[in-house]
Amino acid sequence: RGNIMQERINKFGLKIDKKLLDFVNNKVLPGTDIDSESFWQKSSNVIKKLSVRNEILLKKRLELKKKIDDWNLENRGKKIDFNHNKDFLKEIGYLVDEGAPFKIETSNVDREISSISGPQLVVPITNARYALNAANARWGSFYDALYGTDAMGSLPESGGYNKHRGEKVIEYARNYLDEVFPLKSGSWKDINTIDIKENNILITIEGEPVELEDTSQYLGYISSDNRNEVILEKNNLKIRIIINADDPIGKDDKANIADIYFEAAISTIMDCEDSVATVDAEDKIIAYSNWLGLMKGNLTAEFVKNNNTISRRLNKDLEYVDAKGSNYSIRGRSLMLIRNVGHLMTNPAILDENDKEVPEGLMDAIFTTLIAMHDLKKSKDAEKNSLKGSVYVVKPKMHGPEEVEFANEIFGEVEKMLDLPEYTVKLGIMDEERRTSVNLFECIRAAKNRVAFINTGFLDRTGDEIHTSMEAGPFLKKGEMKTTTWIKAYENRNVDIGIECGLIGKAQIGKGMWAMPDLMKDMLEKKLEHTLAGANCAWVPSPTAAVLHAIHYHKVSVSNVQEDLKNRGRRNTLEELLTVPVAKENWKSEDITREVENNSQSILGYVVRWIDQGVGCSKVPDINDIGLMEDRATCRISSQILSNWLKHDIISEKDLIDSMNKMAEKVDDQNKNDANYVPMKNNKDSFSFKAACKLVLEGANQPSGYTEPILHEMRIKAKKQSLQ
Repeated sequence: RGNIMQERINKFGLKIDKKLLDFVNNKVLPGTDIDSESFWQKSSNVIKKLSVRNEILLKKRLELKKKIDDWNLENRGKKIDFNHNKDFLKEIGYLVDEGAPFKIETSNVDREISSISGPQLVVPITNARYALNAANARWGSFYDALYGTDAMGSLPESGGYNKHRGEKVIEYARNYLDEVFPLKSGSWKDINTIDIKENNILITIEGEPVELEDTSQYLGYISSDNRNEVILEKNNLKIRIIINADDPIGKDDKANIADIYFEAAISTIMDCEDSVATVDAEDKIIAYSNWLGLMKGNLTAEFVKNNNTISRRLNKDLEYVDAKGSNYSIRGRSLMLIRNVGHLMTNPAILDENDKEVPEGLMDAIFTTLIAMHDLKKSKDAEKNSLKGSVYVVKPKMHGPEEVEFANEIFGEVEKMLDLPEYTVKLGIMDEERRTSVNLFECIRAAKNRVAFINTGFLDRTGDEIHTSMEAGPFLKKGEMKTTTWIKAYENRNVDIGIECGLIGKAQIGKGMWAMPDLMKDMLEKKLEHTLAGANCAWVPSPTAAVLHAIHYHKVSVSNVQEDLKNRGRRNTLEELLTVPVAKENWKSEDITREVENNSQSILGYVVRWIDQGVGCSKVPDINDIGLMEDRATCRISSQILSNWLKHDIISEKDLIDSMNKMAEKVDDQNKNDANYVPMKNNKDSFSFKAACKLVLEGANQPSGYTEPILHEMRIKAKKQSLQ
């Protein structure tokens, strides 16, 4: 592989794409007090030192996989005895013994991580507008979220403002206030005025004052020329009731309530990994540049909406007055974490002295931490991302304790080269690979001074489940995976072990994505489970979804749930976790066809945007034309299911290609209104169609079943072709 139209500069044995070198030297280093020559020399030393270990760890993945393949071939069709399986996995070093009990020692953690439970967004860092929207999604309109979605049971009709629907929104919101912020007597529906008197809230019904049932829920107020904002709080989450008689909604409301703003996305993961397509220096510069703008606080994005040019920038903090008349501020932005890539991929942005691409994970570690120094170095009065002087890096796709320990070592080296205090970088461990799940206790120990986050990722985890046990037999259909024994054990185990390792009050225990941004009523019904399971953050697909998901954190005190779980202790889930979900039934041919077409369409719909347009995450219509948030994790599970079925003769190669051709026509039709779309049907030159087929045909031999190697290869070819 090679970068496109590039010039390289040699710095201490690193052959760096000139555009990347210029970006770092001219945009990133100024303001950090770090000399450029010293920086590149230290970078070269770190990359040289750690690349070798990186390669050894990747080789070990393959060695373990070969041993598991051989064992599964030998035992295929037999009833698997748990102890026999466990002993084998211990013997080969896949499963490690758990050591003595311990608690994490992470310090200097911001409240958004340590003590506020709430929604979390994940957003592609390469899209500045989306990144800013996500950072600003700390606050969102409850009225808008209700009006514009199916949360109340139906979607708004097209056209202008519907007064009847608006009234239903207001009624819903008043009922909600009655439930979460009840009055001592009467209802929010009956109030005539909300005012501020001597710094306290004054509510009246028919001229009579009424107090909140829990007066401690009143936090304070914000006052400006034409409006007041009353701030209430439940379970550490705030709402702002906007009172404005001049507002189109407020003027017709008997209490002049114009809107209710919810504190929503408490934290946001700015993603350099699964939701982006960054295959060369040009792409990486876009990612790093947006992260730089966020850390400096000067990122802007302009776009046209309804024929008006709108400029987006980061929200400011909000100043308020509390009940005692003291001045305080409320955070205006989500706490930003940065997700680096995993240990697998390399990138042509930098070559080593042997002209080999350097590990992209090492690049990300160095550059994203360096960029975050702009936040760390801000003055005391400036609006910072981390008030505690920390950098939050989410590290995905690590396999077992050795690889977590390696990530810990990487950031230790980066801190030394940048002269940062030890453990400035906090680590988020994605529990999305089987070897991490079965060894989670020891994975957390391996970074016990850094861990600020653990999270489950159902899709990637299922992809790795299939790939690890590829030879065990044909796997269940994709939709059936969610109800299996192992997936329940996986979700329970993540919370139990997190609590056992002392994450309460120090770190996030997270749950994965609600992938259907258009189905908010369903989300409201189902995602409450995450709070009841003891997760203090969970992923949502949009700022609007974050507002609605905040409802769950108002209704459930996650800290109380966690205390109950702490007293109960860890459930014994290892046997269930190691139960491989192979199919026991013989499917009807129409069921097989439906599953193959469903997965083929999913792969094609995602891949065509990735390869042709460099879009790493978007709302992609499924086979039933329902928009789903798709990223590489969804592509991994779909391709691995089909690879597994191909290997076990559930389908033939001809069946697969026929399905891909049929679904290419479906995906072409779904994208017919996209002016930049290149059709795949009957297009023998389509890199997207070729990539989709390769992901399945070669899926059993791809490292851990990852999609990145094939996607990167084909995207680079597509970029080169576009320049010819």
